Formats: sequence, structure tokens, C-alpha cells
Amino acid sequence: MKRISSAANPGFKALRELVDSSRERRQSGLSILDGIHLVQAYQSGVGVPEEVWLSEGGLENNEIKHIIKSIPSSRILLLSDSLFAQLSHVVTPTGIVAVVKTPRPRPAPAQMDACLMLEDLQDPGNLGSILRTAAAAGMRHVLLSKNSVHAWSPRVLRAGMGAHFTLDIHEQADLAATAKAFKGQVVATSRGAARSLYGCNLSGNVALLFGNEGSGLSRALRGAAHVEVSIPMPGKLESLNVAAAVAVCLYERVRQMQASGKS
Repeated sequence: MKRISSAANPGFKALRELVDSSRERRQSGLSILDGIHLVQAYQSGVGVPEEVWLSEGGLENNEIKHIIKSIPSSRILLLSDSLFAQLSHVVTPTGIVAVVKTPRPRPAPAQMDACLMLEDLQDPGNLGSILRTAAAAGMRHVLLSKNSVHAWSPRVLRAGMGAHFTLDIHEQADLAATAKAFKGQVVATSRGAARSLYGCNLSGNVALLFGNEGSGLSRALRGAAHVEVSIPMPGKLESLNVAAAVAVCLYERVRQMQASGKS
């Protein structure tokens, strides 16, 4: 493997640009995976990264040793711990960062049994948490509107904990058109809806719609829904974080499907 000891190295400078700049990641079509778990998930679900950067300390980690066994040495670069610390945005660097090709946005298929539609989500942590919950709850398709945070940003990837590599993520989607064409029930979540989530049948083909953290769903997308539901909140708060709301709805669907013998 190649050892790099200077911050002036062109390869290192290019990597720092990828880590720090969303514009650079979009233009290059590359994403950054920071940490052992993400790299392992990528290997299991996709394949071999384009590059793997290690710290000297990370090279002593047994899990990292196992990861790099299946990676050509020409794709592995070794950094001093001080240089590696300049790459990681976490308090305790994990010792491994991988560069991978970002999947190109794909249109959602015409036929979906179920899907999650997210309109104009802005917080990377929320989106990553939602993707992780969707993967755990067996919701395969996640659609994001054009103005949503980029699904492959480092913060979303970290919060997703590998969920990206088990889901079909469709970015820049026309949610209103997809909702109108969906062959099943389209359910919008709304804080003021009179109908309770728990009184809605979610066990069949269903599209669940969630809106922006501050403004909720747009009028156009609400108009494409067959029904609006709210999550009962007997406490004194008026709303839930969108990631928590998605989790409640997805696991109510899981509960209903198990009760009906569909899963």
C-alpha cells in the first residue's frame, strides 16, 4: 500500500476536498464512507470501494485488517494519525475512510408494493435515521423530492449506518406525480388530521408521505393523498420530530402486517 506523509500530497488534497465539499462530491460523482461499519456494509451490499484510506493506528485494528484483505493494495493508502484526523468529522476517528461511486438518481419503478415519500427534508441526521428505520421495517423504496438534502452526504451516510446499501433510494423524484400514479393507498401525515394513524389500514399497498421539518407537506402533495392521518399525542407537545414520526408509522404498518399474517 502507498504511504502518504504530507498534507501537500495531491491525492490527500483531493480527498480533503471530497470530505469538505458537497459540490465536489456531486461534480465528481463520489461519496465518502467514514468508519468500519459503513465500509463493511458497502463491501457486503455493493463491492470494492474505489479507494480506502487508513490511519497508522487504524491499521492495527483487526476489523480493518479483515476489510482490506479483499481490497487490491493499489487502492489502499496509509496516512499518519495526524493527517487522518484532518479527514474525519467525528470526535474519535475510526481509522478508515473509503471513496465510492455515488449511485446515480434512478426513477422510481412504475409498480411498487409500498414506498416512503419525503418532501424537502433538510436535516441530514433526520434523513439518515429515516433510512435506517425504513431498512429495518422492510420498506424498500424511499423517494426524495428535488429540494431534499442529498442522501449520499457524509452525515446522512453516518446516520444511516449502512441502510443505504439495502434500500432503493430515488432522489429528485416528482412526488406528486408518483403519488397520483401509485397503485394503492396514499397516506399523508398531518398534525391536524382528524383521523388517527391507528384507525388506518396500512397493511396493503401503501405510500406514506412526510413533509419538511418546519412546514410539513405542500398543498400539492397533500392533494394527491387518499387520506390524511395524525399520530395521537396525549402529552403536552404538539408535534414529533419527522424521523420519530416516520418510525411510528412504519412500525404501525409492521404491526398490522404481522397481525394480518402478511409478514
